[in-house]
Amino acid sequence: MYPRLIIDIDKLKRNLDGVAKITKEEGGCSLMIVTKGLCADPEMTKMVIGHPAVDFLADSRIKNIKTYEKEARKAGKQTLLLRLPMACEIEEVVKYADISFNSEPETLRLLDAEAARQGTIHKVVLMIDLGDLREGIFFKNEVDIYGAAQQIIEAKNLELYGIAVNLTCYGAIIPKNDNLSQLADWAEKIESRFNVKLQMVSGGNSSSIYLIGKGQLPEKINNLRLGEAFLLGNDTAYGAKLSGTTDDALILEAQIIELKEKPSLPIGEVGVDAFGQKPYYEDRGIIKRAIIAIGQQDTDPGSMEPLDPKIDILGASSDHMILDVSKSDTQYKPGDVLAFKVGYGGMLKTATSPYVEKTYAR
Repeated sequence: MYPRLIIDIDKLKRNLDGVAKITKEEGGCSLMIVTKGLCADPEMTKMVIGHPAVDFLADSRIKNIKTYEKEARKAGKQTLLLRLPMACEIEEVVKYADISFNSEPETLRLLDAEAARQGTIHKVVLMIDLGDLREGIFFKNEVDIYGAAQQIIEAKNLELYGIAVNLTCYGAIIPKNDNLSQLADWAEKIESRFNVKLQMVSGGNSSSIYLIGKGQLPEKINNLRLGEAFLLGNDTAYGAKLSGTTDDALILEAQIIELKEKPSLPIGEVGVDAFGQKPYYEDRGIIKRAIIAIGQQDTDPGSMEPLDPKIDILGASSDHMILDVSKSDTQYKPGDVLAFKVGYGGMLKTATSPYVEKTYAR
């Protein structure tokens, strides 16, 4: 059935080999693989758990971690909740995640109480905001950072496992030696002030990996969290392809449901589309337009690339995508299947959508 997302586990394994070489062999960092991009697909997580270079499996949703935490722990991998815990999920966070990212004193109190109830020690990584302005205690708020560290250290059922930063995802701030050096400085200050050794100083996600090749990752940084780099082969700071990786491990296929020659400009007064946006149309004259059975509910047209380089994506409503196939060398017909590479947005939506079949390359 179509549309479908084809997941090539062998190519993902080669991507993982490639990023592991950069991160561990060249960068000297531990490797955390983020599973959320494919919604913790079971075949993908099985491969990741079995990979000897992987130290941690992480996800922003505890529901995903629940699907693989037993196997991960059996294999000696730790599980980590990336998104700050919600109060309503504290019990499951302590039960299924060995480690969680945190920044709020009240959440820390809830975690400590729940860990005591479960008779365990929950590891905490304190988030520091270096200016991307998503989660974390702002790096200039010294009192708050020291206060949170002290609260964790004094808690009977929490362990201050490390500190971390997130960059690029919201504010699009690119990791550099100068801003990551501030995280390294905070690690040293916390260790000195409280006479502790932080096990993890996590210097960000797939946007930080490029610093290794430049020799600019601060020495104190000892962990990177990789999702897109592993799944799509991207350095997300500048969009460069990473050595030893490929960008076609995930292929989206969709079927043509209509193929007709029509004008390229809609006729009549242009208002807003189904998503409240006023669209722009290029006048291409009469063109051969293919409609495929997928839309913005299931993918991101802006992060799809047709494998046929002579096809242009014109736009999409919720359930239909319009393509210009006029210049293609292939004489398409209704029922034909078109294939696309997907970017980050397309990957997230297709992996999440129940209307997109998931299958594996054989």
